[in-house]
Amino acid sequence: MEPNPVIIAATAKQTASLIFLHGLGDTGHGWASTIAAIRGPHVKVICPTAATMPVTLNLGFRMPSWFDLRTLDATAPEDEEGILRATNLIHGLISEEVKAGIPAHRVLLGGFSQGGALALHAALTYPERVAGVMALSCWLPRHAHFPNCVKAPSDLPIFQAHGDCDPVVPFKWGQMTASFLKTFMKNIEFNTYQGLTHSSSEAELKDMRAFIERTLPAMT
Repeated sequence: MEPNPVIIAATAKQTASLIFLHGLGDTGHGWASTIAAIRGPHVKVICPTAATMPVTLNLGFRMPSWFDLRTLDATAPEDEEGILRATNLIHGLISEEVKAGIPAHRVLLGGFSQGGALALHAALTYPERVAGVMALSCWLPRHAHFPNCVKAPSDLPIFQAHGDCDPVVPFKWGQMTASFLKTFMKNIEFNTYQGLTHSSSEAELKDMRAFIERTLPAMT
């Protein structure tokens, strides 16, 4: 059972939603105020917390995780079932916003690290167009299934960001993911942050703010 998401209401009339997914071992609280600070007043922020589970990569210790991470090796077998289950969970959050009157194309997905990987997977496999996806310091899970399982339009806006000194998710993974996505998606922005490790920075947040303004503009 997933804990309740952290929700920060829009400060004006809500016309858009931003769902942002935390990294391994974090919670929705980890990013909520940061994301709220860079969105427009018409945007509601939803930061869900992953269920706590044993994580193979961390010697089976239990922590909030969207799916099991077996190893950080690009060719290793993945927790396919867990990735699909988590993707359904995120698709459910998008559908809830749609039911509440926010069209799918006004829902932006984003995430950091494992959360970014899930956001990217969820945006590409959602059967309707979403506003876009912000994939920070991450990779594309289940990449062998792409582009066959893509349901998103090929011009879905994708914002990728990666520090070139990342010791956790190698910068090369980000580059390889962007190169691979470009073979079947048309609207990809890959941003490199010099000297940045596995974290965020003012420069990255500024670029994210610009992407949010572009994909979720205020309705006139």
